Amino acid sequence: MSESKKNFLTSAGLKEYEDELSYLKEVKRHEIAQKIKEAREQGDLSENAEYDAAKDEQRDNEARIEELEKILKNVEVVDEGDIDLETINIGCQVRVQDKTAKEEMEFKIVGSTEADSLRGKISNESPVGAALLGHKVGDTVKVETQVGVISYKVLEIHNRN
Repeated sequence: MSESKKNFLTSAGLKEYEDELSYLKEVKRHEIAQKIKEAREQGDLSENAEYDAAKDEQRDNEARIEELEKILKNVEVVDEGDIDLETINIGCQVRVQDKTAKEEMEFKIVGSTEADSLRGKISNESPVGAALLGHKVGDTVKVETQVGVISYKVLEIHNRN
């Protein structure tokens, strides 16, 4: 039996996933069951769009529940209070400068399941995240990307926004 991949989450990410799972199981399931019941009461199910839509919603909800349970089964929580701020690790907030564009950026390095580039959270498995891991303030890190090699200078490592 192969070992499942560990899902690294911050404590905030863990709470987010647990809350979503609880909502989907305790609230959403009941809402969908009610929609299915109401659609059944309308009669002929073969041409009942509400019934089909409710069944599709039920399928999607159950798939998301299964996905969340799989993530949480193999979770490893990164304790942000115990992070060594000397080097970049999962859970760190990192401020870097693109050496070519002279532009500063800030990222939070998180596990792949918690990544959200629109919110400044990049995966430890992404090209930038993987390249930054283990580096210190003052280091220049070269990252191989789709547009070529980009050099970043690490300006700051901290654990809160």
